[in-house]
Amino acid sequence: MLKPSVLAAALAAAFLPATFFSAQAQSTSANPQDGAARLERITVTGSNILSTQREGANPVQVLSAKDIAASGKTSLPELLRAITANSGNSFNEQFTGSFSAGTAGLSLRGLGQQNTLVLVNGRRVAPYATAQNMQEVFSDLNSLPLAAVRRIEVLKDGASALYGSDAIAGVVNILLYEDFQGTEVRAGLGSSTEGTGQRERSLELRHGFGDLQADRFNLSLSFDALKRDRLDQSQVSWLRDNDFRSEGGGTLAWVATNYLGSDPTNKLGGEQGPLKLVNYGDISPGKTGTVLAYNPAQFKTLIPGVERYHASARGTLRIHENLDAFAEVLLGKSRAELIFSAPLSVSSSLRAWNNKTQSLDTISVVLPKDPPNYPGSGSNVLTATLFDLGPRMKQDSVQFQRLLVGARGTAGEWDWDASLLQSSSRMRETAQNFGNRFEFERALKSGSYNFADQSQNSEAQREALRLSTLRPAETELYSFDANASTELFQLPAGALGFAAGLQLRHERMDSRTSDAVLSGTELRPAINIIQGSRRVSAAYAELNAPLLKTLTLNVAGRLDHYSDFGAAFSPKASLRYQPTAWLVLRGNASQGFRAPSLPENTQSTGVSYGSVVDPRDPISPTVARGVTNLTSANPSLKPERSRNFNFGIVVSPDAQTSFGIDYFNIKQKDLIDTETAKYIVDNEKNLPGRIVRDEQGRIVSITRQFKNQGERTVSGFDIEASRSFALGHLGQLKLKAGLSRLLQFKAAPSEGEAPINGAGSNEFGSLPAWRSVASVNWAVGDWTSTLTWNHVGGYTQTYRPSEAFAESVKSINTLDLNVDWQISPRFVATATLQNLSNSRLPWDASTGTFDGSQGDPRGRFLGLKAQYKF
Repeated sequence: MLKPSVLAAALAAAFLPATFFSAQAQSTSANPQDGAARLERITVTGSNILSTQREGANPVQVLSAKDIAASGKTSLPELLRAITANSGNSFNEQFTGSFSAGTAGLSLRGLGQQNTLVLVNGRRVAPYATAQNMQEVFSDLNSLPLAAVRRIEVLKDGASALYGSDAIAGVVNILLYEDFQGTEVRAGLGSSTEGTGQRERSLELRHGFGDLQADRFNLSLSFDALKRDRLDQSQVSWLRDNDFRSEGGGTLAWVATNYLGSDPTNKLGGEQGPLKLVNYGDISPGKTGTVLAYNPAQFKTLIPGVERYHASARGTLRIHENLDAFAEVLLGKSRAELIFSAPLSVSSSLRAWNNKTQSLDTISVVLPKDPPNYPGSGSNVLTATLFDLGPRMKQDSVQFQRLLVGARGTAGEWDWDASLLQSSSRMRETAQNFGNRFEFERALKSGSYNFADQSQNSEAQREALRLSTLRPAETELYSFDANASTELFQLPAGALGFAAGLQLRHERMDSRTSDAVLSGTELRPAINIIQGSRRVSAAYAELNAPLLKTLTLNVAGRLDHYSDFGAAFSPKASLRYQPTAWLVLRGNASQGFRAPSLPENTQSTGVSYGSVVDPRDPISPTVARGVTNLTSANPSLKPERSRNFNFGIVVSPDAQTSFGIDYFNIKQKDLIDTETAKYIVDNEKNLPGRIVRDEQGRIVSITRQFKNQGERTVSGFDIEASRSFALGHLGQLKLKAGLSRLLQFKAAPSEGEAPINGAGSNEFGSLPAWRSVASVNWAVGDWTSTLTWNHVGGYTQTYRPSEAFAESVKSINTLDLNVDWQISPRFVATATLQNLSNSRLPWDASTGTFDGSQGDPRGRFLGLKAQYKF
């Protein structure tokens, strides 16, 4: 495979042919105003002013309907998450241990999902019903349709001056069909070729009728459905044993359990169920003796089983030549099913929620001095996994809707648009085989549950211990938007464009927990309670001034007022210089902000589980210990502030060739986050009450609160290039490439520490320095083939099990092949091979497993589709 640095150096040679040097001789005028009357004026994401310039002052990546079809992707997240600007720190349904299981988001520049704004037809959608990692409010791409999409525009610079708070890293504008005519249906089947048994079924339907010009109306409808089987780790041959001793720094990643006291070799009972007798040193190097342990692969879902259904409708009525009324409906329903975790384990860290004190109560695991469980000698503090209760399961059901009514038209010299929007996301999470705290306490005291030999337990006893729960959550968004644009007057170099707008929003989030948690019934609860609302009002304006025939200045500003923290102003200025028809120079500078999210500054409570190395641990001061994290909101938070700078060059020597490079630099201050567990442990004396320890002196829980802390600087560059070749009777060939290089991701690892550059490392999440996508599209006769190379660069480790191993995580390279056969003018058959080379995920010693955040564990995947136009 080509290295990214080699690819970057070769792009100019590949995509800038010799015709570049004679491009000035072409007939196209260098004056961007020439022929304006003959060109369609359009609005591109990043500006509200109509323009004939399709390559504007802002870097915008466009995915056309042809690009979407050639990708072979069957869902919107798979399509968007493959773009090179999606650097890291975004999550999809593979992140099964979260409060937002089954979702997929986008994180441009690695700045987190809360800093990327997702729009549909230029307007907002309700965020997902609860927060990712108890903090990030984000748009769930799985709730949005693919069949209705005609074009996607990705604005890759800060756009707070036009769109508001959450556009720090950029904007993804999903444009749906507005005037579709005819009927198209596409059905697909797919399956992994690697014996995992995972299958996929998909259906897309588009239907539209009415011509705006002739009939004065149009109604465009779409429906899509996707059903995909669950993929568990036990189904993947190279992962099912969870034995990574052949990897640098790897171990037998089994879990030791069923023992008494703090020594796992003090076994409770013998082999039973999935428990096997293994050498302790295979699990924890340096240890001796044997322990009872189990393979957790059988209790881990890699990709949930999903069912998703989306429907959309767009109706437009032409009341008269200068006035259109329109309405949009988006509906989505999805369900994700997964194994959440291994059966419940009980130990000295066992807790239950106390709603009166808003804290956790410690639940005793001391065995009574009675048979059948109490040992003849030694400690009677229990650590055990209740295998006979079964694995803990979860199902997340989500209902999404977005309703929009509006009108647009012209009044004199003004173009205007106004709309009302309502959108909501409602989630219901059900769980099975969790633990009943009160039944556990009764069974422990009476000795009615046999921990040493669980086969002796009655089904009635097991059923009494099992607990099923329901966790509801919802968000709702109401919005009124209005904007207008015009040409104010003529300057010597052209017309002065002006646009202004108003937005009023009401946001509400109500993420609750189950009644079993609130009553203290559920053992080891995970809590993500968020209850809050706010109002936002904003006004913005934009001017587009041609200073010269070849030089255009664009300035914009937006004033937002939030009911919970106050006001913020976001300015932006852009310059576009086109000295000749084949060259565009562009640059912009802006200031922005991210408002504290409702989980961060309203009534919220979080309980989650993590690990930390505690130097004062009396038993294992050098090994990470599992702890409970309690996270609380902070109503005194300030917004995060940002400063963005971009500069780019676009060269188009002819109509078949384009080459562009854009540099970006983003600086944020007053970042909102909690202190790290390590920081609290290192500063325990100065932070009284933040750490709770058990009777042995071991950490049980850590309390953290959101606060403004630190700064972050992110910089890099993007390259985009395309080149088409006419091959005569051999058809048409098109080369296309995109590359993103993350140069800097500089921040302090923890409060009080010096900033470091995390680009190309996993210090601040997995952040590869290089990401690239290159494709070759060949159309000849009735056949069209697209071969795509996807590259995710390797990155260095910030934590290593030992200096001798695992200094880096290797890169990922995959090839995708999509072949279309036009059997007839109406019928197209498609074959797709995703991950043609069957590349595996790279080993990540810092987590003790393979890195699934940047790749797909399915291996090679074959898909067949058929499309028919009526």
